[in-house]
Amino acid sequence: MDVDFSPRAEARPPESAAARVERALREKIIDLTVRPGERLSESEIAERFSVSRQPVREAFIALMRQGLVDVQPQRGTVVVKLSVRRMLDARFIREAIEVAIVRRACERFDPHYRNRALALIDAQAQAAAAGDHRGFQQLDSLFHVALAEGAGCAEAWNAIELQKAHMDRVCALTLHVPGSAEPLVEQHRAILDAIDDGDAERAVAAMSHHLNEILKAVAGIELKFAELFE
Repeated sequence: MDVDFSPRAEARPPESAAARVERALREKIIDLTVRPGERLSESEIAERFSVSRQPVREAFIALMRQGLVDVQPQRGTVVVKLSVRRMLDARFIREAIEVAIVRRACERFDPHYRNRALALIDAQAQAAAAGDHRGFQQLDSLFHVALAEGAGCAEAWNAIELQKAHMDRVCALTLHVPGSAEPLVEQHRAILDAIDDGDAERAVAAMSHHLNEILKAVAGIELKFAELFE
């Protein structure tokens, strides 16, 4: 049975032109379609999105506040290179908040979101088998959102959202390593199994293990893709 993972239309208010450009660029920066160090052309982006330059400028300002782009003399707006320091800070914040989320989930977890989380895990397994890195990463985020919403902690997830981009960009690189996606699927299953059993200590351990996985890969990834890091 096909499952629609897209947000319900009523849940998302109409976007301004600037917000639409910002969201699209943010997604491309995170999944590395737009590479670290790449220059962004205001005029080219305005043409691509069929908007004036003003919304593009506003999108650049928003992305700069998130630490994803920088304005450099002679070069204009440039995508910020990957940062191990920022990645580690984001991972620390995520662990602190998501450990609390799974503890709460073990006390009470909405059955609707439990079923959604399971469907997302199954979809991730399919994406991993197909080598769909971008789809896999989007499903990964949706799984963590489902945990937060199911535990009644949606606002806690919002606190993570801006910071996690710096972790997600490094994760996008790790997914290109053969065999890297499948263990993440099993880690998600372990988290959900612990929640199903109401075992808070096991859920916390599973979440911490999952979020620490990137630490095993980061040194090799930074060495292999040195030109993408600051």
